[in-house]
Amino acid sequence: MRSACGGMGMSMQVSVCVGEYAAAPYCIPGLGVNVYCMEELCYCIKENAFLLDSSMMGDELPEWIGRECGLRDLSKVLWPLIHKKGSFSAFVTVLLEYVGFYDRQTISEVEQMLKRGAGLSSIEKKKSQIDQLVKKKKYLAAVRGYDSLIRKWAEQTREGEPLPAVDCLAAIWHNKGVALTGLMIYTRAAECFLTAYETTEREDYYRDYLAAKRMELSEADYVTFASEHAGDYELALELEKDVERLVGEWEKQPEYLLLYNRRELRSGDNRQKYFDENGRIAQLLKDSYRSSVAD
Repeated sequence: MRSACGGMGMSMQVSVCVGEYAAAPYCIPGLGVNVYCMEELCYCIKENAFLLDSSMMGDELPEWIGRECGLRDLSKVLWPLIHKKGSFSAFVTVLLEYVGFYDRQTISEVEQMLKRGAGLSSIEKKKSQIDQLVKKKKYLAAVRGYDSLIRKWAEQTREGEPLPAVDCLAAIWHNKGVALTGLMIYTRAAECFLTAYETTEREDYYRDYLAAKRMELSEADYVTFASEHAGDYELALELEKDVERLVGEWEKQPEYLLLYNRRELRSGDNRQKYFDENGRIAQLLKDSYRSSVAD
C-alpha cells in the first residue's frame, strides 16, 4: 500500500510496503541472493540489472509473489509474459512499475540496461561489472574478480560449455593487467598484458606489455631488455615518445608545480613547514592507496 503525506506546503509520495513480508525467501537466479519482500527484490534488480537474465522468468517468481507476498494480482499479470515468451526487460518493467519503489526514470534506466545485457553470457556481464571497479580505482577487488572469471573460463572449457569469443578472455587478462598497474605491481601486470597479446595478437596489448616492463625495470635494465627485443623497435620508440609527452604534461600540472616549488621550504625557517607538508601529502597518498586495495 502507498500513502501520501504533506507538510509546510509540500507533498511527497511515501512507499510504505507493497505486499506481505515473506516467511520463505525467493533466491534470485544468478545472484544467489535471498529476498523477503518486494522492495528487496526491486532493489536487487536495480543494483544488479546487468548481471540478470531471463532465468528469472520461471514459474517460481510469480508463485512466490502470490503465495508469500500475497500479491496474486501481480502474479496473474506476470504469468502471460512468461508463458507467451515476452521479453525479460518488459517482465522486469511490469514488476518495478507495480511496486513503485523507483521513479519512472530509474525504471527506464534499468530497462535499457537489461536490453544491453540481452544476449551476453554471464562471463561477459560479470566482466563489465568488474571493469567498473577498475574505473572506480578499486584495483584489488577488480584483480580478484578477473581471477574468478579466468577460473570460470577454464572450468567451462574443461566441461565443454559454450564460451564467448576468445577476444573476451584476452580483454579479461588485459584489464587485470590494468588493475595491477594501478597497484604498481608491474611485473605481474606485464605478464597479464603478454598473455592478452598471445591470446589475440592485438598490437596495443603488446604495447601495454612494453609499457609495464618500462615501469618495472631500471633504465639500464630496460635498455638491455629493449635491445633483446629489437623487432619491437618501432613500438618501443612510440612508447618513449608518449612517455616524454606525458612527463611534459605532468610537469605543467598544479600538483607537480606544488611539489617542485616546495623545495625552497627545506632551508631556513621553513623547514618545519616543509616537513609538515610532507606528512600531509604522504597521508593523502596512503589514503588513496588504501582505497584502491579495499574490497
